[in-house]
Amino acid sequence: MPGCESFSADNGRLGVLVLHGFTGNPASMRSLAERIAQSGYSVELPRLPGHGTSIEDMMTTDWSDWSGAAVAAFDALAQRCERVGVVGLSMGGGLAAHVAEVRDGVAACVLINPLVKPPVKEMIDGLNALLDAGLTTVESIGSDIKMEGSVEASYDATPLTCAASLFEAMESVNARLSDISAPTLLLSSREDHVVSSDNGDDVVEKVQGPVERIWLEDSYHVATMDNDKELVESATISFFDRVMKQ
Repeated sequence: MPGCESFSADNGRLGVLVLHGFTGNPASMRSLAERIAQSGYSVELPRLPGHGTSIEDMMTTDWSDWSGAAVAAFDALAQRCERVGVVGLSMGGGLAAHVAEVRDGVAACVLINPLVKPPVKEMIDGLNALLDAGLTTVESIGSDIKMEGSVEASYDATPLTCAASLFEAMESVNARLSDISAPTLLLSSREDHVVSSDNGDDVVEKVQGPVERIWLEDSYHVATMDNDKELVESATISFFDRVMKQ
């Protein structure tokens, strides 16, 4: 899809991995990635498998593909950089947490409205009932944006088997949050119609390293494209500068 390509920048010894969300693509994170690169960091913003092309492509992928791509991108950055941080939105936040759980070398984490816990049992039961009934997709979760005229280039439907894979994986991600020792910045929208704020509460309660939380008062879920975009970008860069340029 036009504008949904991966982004890469090679700016030396400090690196940042940028991760987009479920059914989304690099377009939602491109402005942030470019700002980070302009601040002197090497940057990798991969297009996750099955994303940014067609929903049919996505339906052939699952968490193992997305997490595998995220870890591989981190490893590639770590090979050419002395220190590497990670930043992710929504599922990208869950992926960033996963990378920090399985790789000791993560220097800093920025989690933007992250998904880091499975939904309530009733929602899982409802999803399984839809799958049992033969449904393959439900309505889109994309473009939860308060700013008028700002539209996310996400898929126009949500593939249920992919959602089931994501929710199952959150059991493990949540269970290992205490393995994260890197300093973490948590950016939470006060009103979010996709990921509940108790996901962020779990980050505050369970992450072993120091956690700083900033509440976003004028954005919905896709805060990187919303009214608080400038705050998200400046706070992220300031945090990486403070933690990684010591």
